[in-house]
Amino acid sequence: MPLYEYRCDACGDTIEVIQKFSDRPLHKCPKCSGRLRKLISRTSFHLKGGGWYVHDYGGSKPKAPAAKEGSGSDSTSKQACGSGSSK
Repeated sequence: MPLYEYRCDACGDTIEVIQKFSDRPLHKCPKCSGRLRKLISRTSFHLKGGGWYVHDYGGSKPKAPAAKEGSGSDSTSKQACGSGSSK
């Protein structure tokens, strides 16, 4: 549930209240019964670094390095498979 901040016009007191989205806003200060105004607060977290969007969702992924042509393991396995079955 979100945390909301209210400030009283009469006494200047600031209160924090945990409310559901469906709850009605508070109108009366619990301290002096003055009028409360809902404040717009900063968020309590900060995204740091390169950013999750850039690395996870924002474009193509880096390609794996291409295998060198004529590497020893591929060419020897092909020769071994075809050379032993001639009649």
